[in-house]
Amino acid sequence: MYTPFLANTTNQPFGIEVVSAEGIYLVDRVGKKYIDLISGIAVSNLGHQNQHIKSALLDQLNKHLHVMVFGEFSQEIQNKLAQKLATFLPKSLNCLYVVNSGTEANEAALKLAKRATGKTRLVSFKGAYHGSTHGSLSVSGNEQKKSAFRPLLPDVLQLPFNDCDALESIDHQVAGVIIEPIQGDAGVRIPSNKFMEKLRRICDEHCILLIADEIQTGFGRTGKLFAYEHFDIVPDIVTIGKAFGGGMPIGGLVTSQKIMSLFTSNPPLGHITTFGGHPMCCAGALAGLEVLENENIVSKVEQKGVLFESLLRHKMIKEIRRKGLFFAIELENPEIVQKVVEGCKDKGLLSFWFLSCPESFRIAPPLVISVDEIKTSCAIIKDVMDQLS
Repeated sequence: MYTPFLANTTNQPFGIEVVSAEGIYLVDRVGKKYIDLISGIAVSNLGHQNQHIKSALLDQLNKHLHVMVFGEFSQEIQNKLAQKLATFLPKSLNCLYVVNSGTEANEAALKLAKRATGKTRLVSFKGAYHGSTHGSLSVSGNEQKKSAFRPLLPDVLQLPFNDCDALESIDHQVAGVIIEPIQGDAGVRIPSNKFMEKLRRICDEHCILLIADEIQTGFGRTGKLFAYEHFDIVPDIVTIGKAFGGGMPIGGLVTSQKIMSLFTSNPPLGHITTFGGHPMCCAGALAGLEVLENENIVSKVEQKGVLFESLLRHKMIKEIRRKGLFFAIELENPEIVQKVVEGCKDKGLLSFWFLSCPESFRIAPPLVISVDEIKTSCAIIKDVMDQLS
């Protein structure tokens, strides 16, 4: 199944050899069908093999692939994507820089915050996950993942998440604050409106750029297009990835035209990328936005989440944390989580664990999951729990 010529990321990979996928289902080499409740870790919000996205990719394939590094040529598909995305966002978020992944978007956002403010200090929050490259790892919150790679970026202050008093540590020396509006790999941690509003106010008072990492939560996952909308704030920079591409590898940072223009001078080419804005990836992203808009998908997410939660009642479950179709199901300990996840896999249902919350498992299905598929999924999960009780 695995070849020694291809790198692994763990000694215990999930171990499914996927040969096809459609809707909310994956199929392995022996023909076994799996309900996908993880969406490739928040990527496949529109399911697998969406026909509109496939048609858009084929259309772009017949026009051209890579022609030049990002920003040097005008490419129709990039322009259309940026214009369409702007229609979903506040007026202050009107300029898109397209990169290759969410992590790269965070790296660029951290640079831009320093460039825009002339300051160096960065603030992030404990439990956060912003990526595993050098800069993004520096502002992430899991020390177990960081310690082997130190020293990381200097002048990074980490504060407790959802602690209003801790925000008083943020002062005029800070260039940027990066935050997941809802923490993902910490186990779906939802802050209070009071916390988010105070954070926005402090950033305004000290001329700090507020960066919302919407890489896991964006494009409808939480019941709104972006999670920051739940808190009635507007960030200065939004970073996106994962579901942005409709299954294609793409990321982006969005800010005002004024702030983004700082990448063009002093020095010029302040951030550059060879494959960022690849035409195929932009085609997938644009088609995905069109599906979200035309099929009214986001408006149905919360109702589906409520149904999921109502059906997932079991004595083994200690707590359910949820926003939209983004769930953390907390059990007694990591060992039980492992058994439940493996038991579900054996029965043809895929859930997964969190990097920084081993006592919970993840449910984040494609947003197009049907009512009947939700009922079937919950029945399988509870059956596994019954067998372990």
